[in-house]
Amino acid sequence: MSKIRKTDAEWRAVLTQEEYRITREKGTERAFSGAYWRPSGAQGSYHCRCCGEILFDSDSKFDSGCGWPSYFKALNLENVKELTDNTLGMSRTEVICNVCDAHLGHVFNDGPAPTGLRYCINSASLSF
Repeated sequence: MSKIRKTDAEWRAVLTQEEYRITREKGTERAFSGAYWRPSGAQGSYHCRCCGEILFDSDSKFDSGCGWPSYFKALNLENVKELTDNTLGMSRTEVICNVCDAHLGHVFNDGPAPTGLRYCINSASLSF
């Protein structure tokens, strides 16, 4: 898998200010504010906003009540990378796109079966 590398100026040219803040500066959108937080029933795939790589599928999406799109598994584990995040006085697991290093959100161990995982992802990091 080849990595996509762009300068900050190149990312700013193709992303909105909010998308840049979240994906390139590890920001977080307000809960219940993103385009994809509600389960819609639409079938399809969720892609990385920055590079277009397929990350999640609607079949793994569920309503976690947290206000962000939630998935119990990644569609292809090769496309997501997990990193330790010790910011904000807590220890979490950050999820990034393994192709372009875009910040997606975090993964928690409080999801439903069959995985027990909850990938809590910013809508601004995704396209459907």
